[in-house]
Amino acid sequence: MADILVIEDEDNIAVALDFLLTRDGHRHARLATGGGALDRIRDSRPDLVLLDVMLPDVSGYQIVQEIRADPGLQGVRVLMMTARGSVVERRKGLALGADGFIAKPFELAELRGEIARLLAR
Repeated sequence: MADILVIEDEDNIAVALDFLLTRDGHRHARLATGGGALDRIRDSRPDLVLLDVMLPDVSGYQIVQEIRADPGLQGVRVLMMTARGSVVERRKGLALGADGFIAKPFELAELRGEIARLLAR
């Protein structure tokens, strides 16, 4: 079982993630905006952050960059999610320090595989 923080503004996607993570036995919480995300990550030290790229207040790119700039958060793994799964976006996310990148809408099997891969590291 892992501690996972979901940062996702779209309720329908958050509900699907909640269902999946609960079924797979993970502890999880959700933030609907990027504001305050870094403080929450520092406070809770999740094993994995499922991070949407397009968020109100602060973009997912900015959040992953700030996570990677903080030596105290080295162990936090980040899986970025975007509705625009272009190669350019994927490269940018990985270049900024994301551990994985998945396009929405995603297949549940693909998402579960990525979560398992990142938690096994």
